[in-house]
Amino acid sequence: MLERKIAKRLERFYEKKEKKALLITGARQVGKTFIIEQFAKKYRHYVRINFIENPAAASLFENASSVDEMLLRISVFAGKELVKNETFIFFDEVQECKNIATAIKFLVEEGSYQYIMSGSLLGVDLKDIRSVPVGYMDVEEMFPLDFEEFLTANCVSKRVFDALRDSFEKKTPVDQLVHNKLLEFFRLYLIVGGMPAVVQKYLDTNNIADVVSEQKSIIRLYKKDIAKYDPQNKLYLEDIFDLIPSELNSKNKRFLLKNLNENQRFSRFENSFVWLKDAGVALPVFCVSEPKIPLLLSKTTNLFKLFLADVGLLASMYMDGIQLKILNNEADINFGSVYENAAAQELKAHGFNLFYFNSKKQGELDFVIEHNGEVVPVEIKSGKDYAKHAALSNVCNNEDYGIRNAFVFHNGNVEQRGKITYLPVYMMMFVKNVSIDEKMIYKIDSDVLNG
Repeated sequence: MLERKIAKRLERFYEKKEKKALLITGARQVGKTFIIEQFAKKYRHYVRINFIENPAAASLFENASSVDEMLLRISVFAGKELVKNETFIFFDEVQECKNIATAIKFLVEEGSYQYIMSGSLLGVDLKDIRSVPVGYMDVEEMFPLDFEEFLTANCVSKRVFDALRDSFEKKTPVDQLVHNKLLEFFRLYLIVGGMPAVVQKYLDTNNIADVVSEQKSIIRLYKKDIAKYDPQNKLYLEDIFDLIPSELNSKNKRFLLKNLNENQRFSRFENSFVWLKDAGVALPVFCVSEPKIPLLLSKTTNLFKLFLADVGLLASMYMDGIQLKILNNEADINFGSVYENAAAQELKAHGFNLFYFNSKKQGELDFVIEHNGEVVPVEIKSGKDYAKHAALSNVCNNEDYGIRNAFVFHNGNVEQRGKITYLPVYMMMFVKNVSIDEKMIYKIDSDVLNG
């Protein structure tokens, strides 16, 4: 069974026993239903209602006169008794139930049961569900397996992770044998990616052909949903989706509308890009005019790169045979696009908003992130000339930006040169913002003020 980090977040959420529901969102096939059903096994009583498998369930909450009537309908529809304080209720594919937003508020407020929901954004709109008043529902977004989860699935031990983390924090080189093996795993991740069914297929068979077949099935599923959502091709969704690999393989990797329709403006297609982002299918990385906090203020909406949400799916859309070339680390192929896609995927899974910087005078940076309250430039290098980075040097030397730290991820080992830390590409898994421990208790002794 694949270990997912989100499982711990589910445990922490329900340990609090608050009157709240939890909504798990994310792209199709990222494992939402599986992880919820695994979590539900700890409850004595469990009810699952899937609004796609049972379309009639969408009418459960229509014209219900009270919360008691809603609960009665749930019990009858599921064919199970709802035991107070012991029943866990899972509403799956809630985007198909237009009344769920109103219903969940009253169900949570009643307080006898615990609720979880999952929703896939492909072909639907969860805005009404997300608009449930604060206090009744929290939202967690689920992504494909990140690289750390992928390594765990491949039986990499905690001892190795601890040693790697120590090297990352102290900026000391990784043991060369370990380093080489982790680069092998990273190249494998580039072609397998993090979709759970694909990772499991690899673990079961070690057959790359089977992996690619599974990936192509997922792509067909995505395109089927796209066709369902956009039957008249008004948004050009499938055209945009198909163009992502070739646009990333271009010199500047930016998505150029002229390759889609030279006579149309960005505003014509803006909803298409928003839809693909909200669906979890694509990851837009927007240009900023200045690498300063907050990055959002200098975001340029019509300049962006568009990555796929899973690097393995990207690899499967390239020419036949790229998988073998990646595994063999062949020098005659440009791996830049897949390396950057893996970086975008990793940073997004770690909660970062995705931006890049471009200036005619100073050059272009692959990514800029807000890391622990500072802007940190991030460069991704797939070749040997990882120390050549004019734009990064220009930005680091510009006193107006106040850059104190920068990362270059590459195939070599750990090295520090001034403001720039050179790190093995697999160490992206450690780039995270400092989080506050949810059990951190802080109380001020006010006795001195009570006199």
